[in-house]
Amino acid sequence: MDKALALISRVLVLGMAFALANCAQYKNGTHVLVSVKDQRMVLMQYGEPIKTYPVSTSKYGLGDRPGSNRTPIGQMSIYKKIGGGAPHGAVFKSRRRTGEIVRPNSPGRDPIVTRILWLEGEERSTRNARRRFIYIHGTPEERNIGRPVSYGCIRMTSRDVADLYKRVREETPVFVTRRGVRLAEVPKREKQLYAVVESRKQVPPPYVLEAEAELMAAAAPYSKASEAAAKAAEEERGRLIRR
Repeated sequence: MDKALALISRVLVLGMAFALANCAQYKNGTHVLVSVKDQRMVLMQYGEPIKTYPVSTSKYGLGDRPGSNRTPIGQMSIYKKIGGGAPHGAVFKSRRRTGEIVRPNSPGRDPIVTRILWLEGEERSTRNARRRFIYIHGTPEERNIGRPVSYGCIRMTSRDVADLYKRVREETPVFVTRRGVRLAEVPKREKQLYAVVESRKQVPPPYVLEAEAELMAAAAPYSKASEAAAKAAEEERGRLIRR
């Protein structure tokens, strides 16, 4: 009996420790979700979507292998915030300001600008993120935001990354996922994105569309025959009326 009570007590203590650690991780109720499918970031707070931003993930796909230039997929957190107070377009090299300011879409320029949120892996699939220098950061190539064109980092416009920087803190969880943004993750005030995500519910899955296409193709000869018979019947009816 004593052994059973001791075991139960130990389980409860471990459970409380896990819960406290989890609470510490979500201490401000905020987390960031990045949809690779939609090239969209969602800022969530206490389970409610606060804001969304267009982003750009890697043009080389997803992964965490060093040297792959891919965006890690899975759970990470903000290890360090860098660049608070810097003007939009301020250039960073090795996480230090160079003193240069680059305007959006400057030809031939693609440095890290404005703000840096350095990410750290929180699971096996993202364990190399910090030493690979995976960041959420500003880019002057704002015309390419919304498409996967980065070299592993998550790019944002200067305006958006500065706004996100103010809303998150170090240790804020960041989740990168393949799936699209869900309806419950879109603020209703963002009507255009809300409508796009909502419309997905109206579209049948691809296998349904393929099955419908096959049925229509199979039925086509019969359909043409039916049309011909209907046309002949209509012509016969017209002849009878004229009599």
